[in-house]
Amino acid sequence: MTKQHKLPELLAPAGSPEALRAAIEGGADAVYFGGSAFNARMRAQNFSGEAMAENIDLCHRYGLKAYVTLNTLCTDRELPAFLASAAEALNAGADALIVADLGAATAIHQHFPRAELHASTQACGHSISAARELSKLGFTRMVLAREVDAENMRRFVAECGLETEVFIHGALCVSHSGQCLFSSLVGGRSGNRGECAQPCRLPDARGKYPLSLKDLSLARHIPALMDMGVCSLKIEGRLKSPEYVRDVTRIFRTLLDEGRGATDGEMRRLAAIFSRGGFTDGYFTKKIDHDMMGVRSEQNKAESSTGAPFTGISRRIPLDMRFTMQAGAPISLSVTAGGKTATILGDMPETARTAPMDRAAVERCLTKLGGTPYRLQSLDTSLDAGLMVPVSRLNALRRAALDALLPEKCAVTAPTTLTLQAEGARATAPTARFQRPEQITLAAMRYFEHLYLPLDRYTPAADGVVLPPVILDDEVEGVRQQLQKAAAADAKHALVGNLGHLALAREAGLVPHGDFRLNVTNTAALQTLLSLGFADVLLSPELTLPQLRDIHGATDAIVYGRVPLMVLEKCVGTEVGSCKACAEDKNQLVDRRGEKFPILRLPPHRSLILNSRPTVMSDKKEELQRAGLVGGHFLFTLESPREVDAVISAYQKGTPLAGAVRRI
Repeated sequence: MTKQHKLPELLAPAGSPEALRAAIEGGADAVYFGGSAFNARMRAQNFSGEAMAENIDLCHRYGLKAYVTLNTLCTDRELPAFLASAAEALNAGADALIVADLGAATAIHQHFPRAELHASTQACGHSISAARELSKLGFTRMVLAREVDAENMRRFVAECGLETEVFIHGALCVSHSGQCLFSSLVGGRSGNRGECAQPCRLPDARGKYPLSLKDLSLARHIPALMDMGVCSLKIEGRLKSPEYVRDVTRIFRTLLDEGRGATDGEMRRLAAIFSRGGFTDGYFTKKIDHDMMGVRSEQNKAESSTGAPFTGISRRIPLDMRFTMQAGAPISLSVTAGGKTATILGDMPETARTAPMDRAAVERCLTKLGGTPYRLQSLDTSLDAGLMVPVSRLNALRRAALDALLPEKCAVTAPTTLTLQAEGARATAPTARFQRPEQITLAAMRYFEHLYLPLDRYTPAADGVVLPPVILDDEVEGVRQQLQKAAAADAKHALVGNLGHLALAREAGLVPHGDFRLNVTNTAALQTLLSLGFADVLLSPELTLPQLRDIHGATDAIVYGRVPLMVLEKCVGTEVGSCKACAEDKNQLVDRRGEKFPILRLPPHRSLILNSRPTVMSDKKEELQRAGLVGGHFLFTLESPREVDAVISAYQKGTPLAGAVRRI
């Protein structure tokens, strides 16, 4: 292993004040936690107000950094409250804000330019080009997608230009983070809004668990991560107990300090703390197969050990003091802890009338450290004879000196009003994407302004391509060649669903249109994307009609089709069917209620799970118009050419479509 001059930061979860203290006890370098709103773990206890400031102060006394998560999407009407939450965190002393919503991040950077921004894994960053685009928006760190393998990770760290944060342990979402709408569109609880109901952990109609992954652990790969130069190693678990946080953090602290991978015994200890049939490193090692699947069995629960109950922080910070009291000068106290020194001047001493203050009296006052994280290591006093100061003033001097060891806090004020107006008008003509060229009928050519096909299936029957939702760095050159080929075949437009793919589309000379995967839920996000070069943007399928209406600018939304619910690096088709059926897009997931979710194959071997019910608004023309949706985007996946024509006819006539449907 290459010699490292600086260890990666060990970043631990803190879903409660007790868990935060457990992270300190375990040896974390930093913690991350949410406030009372806008964080992706709303079921955690979280922090707000004075409690947030007090706990951030505690972190800083122990030398830890504190990152506050504001990593959910917000609507236009929520953006002022979002900025108020950001201001609260910054005023409390947060070292950085972890953000997913591009509009909210832009607003934070505009109103609080000194705030450090970390791009959440919910921001879908999986490539060097994504990091470069995020850097333009003020981000200094990106949480890399958990699906990125070691080879691509090494390249990313070397070339991305941002600090890299990597998950090393904890629960794995089976879908690419930020690309899961399953809980939202099927269950009404949005994962992008911090309320995921975890449908991936439920059994299917067969009683099997085709979407449940084992927990991630890269404990054996610590030397490789250190050698890459990864900035921060992150433990997942804001819903876990303080004991979990303490014990997992402690094991990784040892591995980092000793610069080695975990032994078999340490892996067993991690499994005894919590596991779902063991751990997986499948994404990191590119061994993406059935062995990644796992559930929390009764045997796992029986074998788990919570360890010793967490009762508080046992370690104390060594503190050195130097006190001076001399005639004609104010009293002085210098304190040193954790490599920091602070000096505070107090009152002028008085000539004692009866009982001058001696060394013992001074030491009794200055060594009252109960309730603080410090332990006195040394005390040096220099006293002139015959002087005194009130004991209350000595106590105040001690408190002021200890507080002076803390970093200065921001003093920011959230704006009370926001002006949000994106340029451009809403789309007025319908557009559509198709899964296969044969779905593009004569009626479709006449009805739709733009027609899109998947990049790997492009033919001149369409005038645009749909870029893959995930393009890892070692896949970029292949996609670039496909784009050049499509452009030579007369493609003019591209649906781009990831910030990191924008440059590819523009390089090929295609007009970039933002896909729904960009998760735009507010005008500020739309403004941001338009400023980067998108011609227009499809809004998030999670928005209601009134929320769609609130957004101003060059926008559209899906008004027909089976909305993709998950993008999976792991092929789920082979878990529910066969490889042959997977290649032919004939696999499906059947849940406990009998709902059937089609599965499509994405190149090179990813999976796309579609909603069991298509979104249909053919008989809701007036409602769409009131929301500003005159055009509308159509998403054709499994439909036959005849069914495509039937859908177009229904929208032209304003008549309903048969079968179970979903409404916006």
